[in-house]
Amino acid sequence: MPRPGHVLANEEVTADGRSERGNFPVFKAKLRQWNMRITAYADRLLDDLDALDWPEAIKLQQRNWIGRSEGARVNFPVGTEGDAITVFTTRQDTLFGATYMVLAPEHELVDKVVPAAWPEGTHEVWTGGHATPAEAVAKYRAFAASKSDVERQADAKEKTGVFTGVYATNPVSGEQVPVFIADYVLMGYGTGAIMAVPAHDSRDFAFARAFHLPMRCVVEPSDDRGTDTTTWDDAFSSYEAKLINSSNEEVSLDGLDVAGAKARITGWLATRGIGEGTVNFRLRDWLFSRQRYWGEPFPIVYDEDGIAHALPESMLPLELPEVDDYSPRTFDPDDANTSPETPLSRNEDWVNVTLDLGDGPKKYRRETNTMPNWAGSCWYELRYLDPGNDQRLVDPAVEQYWMGPREGQPTGGVDLYVGGAEHAVLHLLYARFWSKILFDLGHISSAEPFHKLYNQGMIQAYVYRDSRGFPVPAAEVEERDGKFFFEGEPVKRELGKMGKSLKNAVTPDEICDEYGADTLRLYEMAMGPLDVSRPWDTRAVVGQYRLLQRLWRLIVDESTGEVTVVDVAEADIDEATLRALHKAIDGVRQDLDGLRFNTAIAKITELNNHLTKAAGPVPRSVAERLVLLIAPLAPHVAEELWRKLGHTDSVVHQDFPVADPAFVVDESVTCVVQIKGKVKARLEVSPSISDEELEKVALADEKVVAALDGAGIRKVIVRAPKLVNIVPA
Repeated sequence: MPRPGHVLANEEVTADGRSERGNFPVFKAKLRQWNMRITAYADRLLDDLDALDWPEAIKLQQRNWIGRSEGARVNFPVGTEGDAITVFTTRQDTLFGATYMVLAPEHELVDKVVPAAWPEGTHEVWTGGHATPAEAVAKYRAFAASKSDVERQADAKEKTGVFTGVYATNPVSGEQVPVFIADYVLMGYGTGAIMAVPAHDSRDFAFARAFHLPMRCVVEPSDDRGTDTTTWDDAFSSYEAKLINSSNEEVSLDGLDVAGAKARITGWLATRGIGEGTVNFRLRDWLFSRQRYWGEPFPIVYDEDGIAHALPESMLPLELPEVDDYSPRTFDPDDANTSPETPLSRNEDWVNVTLDLGDGPKKYRRETNTMPNWAGSCWYELRYLDPGNDQRLVDPAVEQYWMGPREGQPTGGVDLYVGGAEHAVLHLLYARFWSKILFDLGHISSAEPFHKLYNQGMIQAYVYRDSRGFPVPAAEVEERDGKFFFEGEPVKRELGKMGKSLKNAVTPDEICDEYGADTLRLYEMAMGPLDVSRPWDTRAVVGQYRLLQRLWRLIVDESTGEVTVVDVAEADIDEATLRALHKAIDGVRQDLDGLRFNTAIAKITELNNHLTKAAGPVPRSVAERLVLLIAPLAPHVAEELWRKLGHTDSVVHQDFPVADPAFVVDESVTCVVQIKGKVKARLEVSPSISDEELEKVALADEKVVAALDGAGIRKVIVRAPKLVNIVPA
């Protein structure tokens, strides 16, 4: 059947090898595309993580994604035309144990070196039952192309691959080693080729057993298995052991530890011109093209010779044309003569243009790929600084003020960025790369976009899937007798993230229409700690709605609309109210500083309840400070109440309340007195009582005296003002 012609990046493909949106099967095809050279910044992206105040888990994810590894590149001669297979390995010390090689099915050398016929004596298992190497390779490539990279890397019970019909030469031993293609080797990492040392790598071990390939032990086992690999159940890998069986006429690694062996063999390879020490990164260059209509068009045109030219600044911005059909053309993945086509390429009037780029009018063809959605999300924080500037991205002085380097923030960036952990290796890494480019070009002073990162939890909701595993609209699912149905058909329910792709999003407009925007804000913040994922429950929204209703009624008479507060001097406000007010102020300030919005709301609720139960109208000064406390959390209601209270300027321009320490400290605290670890008395004491005073009070208490019953005292442990622990003699 025809497939949608959408082209996806790796991050848009699920672990099942299907599209993240739509759940369609994904196939691979070669396309001419733009890439950003993010690999050129790999070391800086790693090193600058140390200067950031980010969760260690996020830093670790970025380090693993960048994947810096030190090793060596080694050339294995292959074929008769002077070609060589270059591998990158971090265990060059085990070169003498390489008994076969594996190329990614897409490797460019495969077509060049595959012979017309199988070499004499080729093992039957190696051929896969095919008549020629070319046939075997073609069939296996088609098989591998149907799998995602995630599937190819996952450990499978059955190892698959096929012999290419060619042998390479191990450069240290001179032995001829067979070359296979297998799906567990990817072009996206290293060189797309590996030297297989099956005795010391579990995947190579499994492949070697499946294809009856030899093994050679070159790292001395630390257990009692011995060096006869035919008796092993799995590979042996160690960075602590000594090298064995690793020498030729020019170099010997025997007896060396891993570090020493690496250094010696790397030097020998370099001297011979067949290898060198190098650093490799898991990170690949950033694919920056999309075959879609929506997206920033590239300001690039091609002349009649196919040479690319950047449009001059006078022709910018380049805008998308108006089109009737935004969809890509569908295609048949089984037809080798078809390929995806971009929606823009259909608009001939826009694509083919005559322009004067400085050397007279000429015909050009526009680039029809568009930029990905990341093109805007990687620098939007800069635009927020200076959104009205129509001359440049951001005024340098403005950027310097808000984001420039300062004490404790050597690479600059915003003071606080709140974002989901799911963006750890995509948006956040790309934004860091973007900032470094702009920094290097001199456009900004901050080499990092976000100095401090806080990961909020995910809002979850129920996902309903039909028999195919496709999500169905959650709002249209019916529950009957504990089971769930969509359009009469049973569906399965599971808890997942909330979003459009899973069709379980709750539209904010619906909540706002019924309860108001402030209720929605309060509910989201009161659900729990900001960094914890929590499930959405529409029925619970009403709790925060009632809080706002009680707050309104506290200040405004519902029947007349008149303000009911009274003007009372601070000295005439009862002490209980002052203590409730200042404790709330102190607690809310601390909670907001710590992003503990749920507990801040709880403290405001507690104060509101106290004032509701108190006799008589609320003092104006108390009401105003209560409004200021809730303003950051419920700004619309707070603004209305602030105006009702007679103010003409906005609540957002007011100073946040400050607590009076005298009313924050309790008049007394409860001290627990223990004897032999058991509570014998509770004393009400001053919060400022000293250890010596507390000890005297505790020992004089009649319950403590009775419990001791004349026994001597060996030790008294005092933790004023809350604990006294007495150890009898």
